[in-house]
Amino acid sequence: MTSLPRVAVVVLNFNGAKLLPEFLPSVFNSTYPNLRLVLGDNGSIDQSISWVRENLPGFEIIVNDKNYGFAEGYHRILEQIKDVDYYILLNSDVEVTPNWIEPIIELMENDSKIAIAQPKLLSYLEKNKFEYAGAAGGFMDRFGYPFCKGRIFDDVEIDQKQYETAEEVFWASGAAMFIKANIYHQSGGLDHDYFAHMEEIDLCWRIKNMGYKVYYCPQSIVYHLGGATLHESNPHKTYLNFRNSLITLRKNLPLHISLGIIIIRHVLDFIQWIRFVVSGKFKHAFAINKAHYDFLITQATWHSKRKKMLKLFKKPNKSGQYYRSIVFDYFILRKKKFTDLDAKNFE
Repeated sequence: MTSLPRVAVVVLNFNGAKLLPEFLPSVFNSTYPNLRLVLGDNGSIDQSISWVRENLPGFEIIVNDKNYGFAEGYHRILEQIKDVDYYILLNSDVEVTPNWIEPIIELMENDSKIAIAQPKLLSYLEKNKFEYAGAAGGFMDRFGYPFCKGRIFDDVEIDQKQYETAEEVFWASGAAMFIKANIYHQSGGLDHDYFAHMEEIDLCWRIKNMGYKVYYCPQSIVYHLGGATLHESNPHKTYLNFRNSLITLRKNLPLHISLGIIIIRHVLDFIQWIRFVVSGKFKHAFAINKAHYDFLITQATWHSKRKKMLKLFKKPNKSGQYYRSIVFDYFILRKKKFTDLDAKNFE
């Protein structure tokens, strides 16, 4: 009998003493047999590590010397976890359900081209609704704006079993991401320059450029609290989202394509800048200015990173790309649900 793939669930923690007692026990009780449980700590100064050691001794603990953010923090931890076939990157504010691992591992084992997958993400606070950060899998419009099946901008759908088919998507949520360990390392992993936000989209796009697939699996369900890292009201989140979106375009598209799209993004982002100014959110408007400035003065970095990865790129897998503007369709045409979008406009 062939042994089951070796899986490591890796929870990144930073001062999570209030979250871990609520969410980690469900992970601890996971039923998958060939499993390692790892708490990767990002230099916490609270009692979270001691709580895990005392209450959930089955967790291994790997400690970073300081808070490196989501991307580099995870990458440093994953580099120390050897001899596994799969990593599951799981946020510390996620409650898992029984049998949440098995369906996705079976799906990925049956197709060698599936490198990344995510479960159905529902809201921890409103369990009948999809969760903002990943819902039923991520997609990308022609100008680099991400959205989800089950969530477009701030409109989040109720889960009425409308997205019950396992299928290919463009990106998977970093809140609960399954990834084949060898492909993670081959791709270079999470980019530490992102710090947080959109680093999982960059990773998925890069791996799709290598010819692999990203999948959504509704047979696995988890509940995500969300907003535990940076709240929407935090201008630094605005900065990271706008800057990292531009970086992701520059790194994953050919230069002659990315330049035109980035010029259009400057215009679209300026419209959002005006909206912030008019509504009195001056710190958020300044965050957009800083995001664009920092992106422009670091072009050599993004050019170098793309050039380094080009030798791994094959025929890009474009499945999950939306060839219209989701901004136009949402705000002008008032298409609020994924089912409102015409399937013929997707790759």
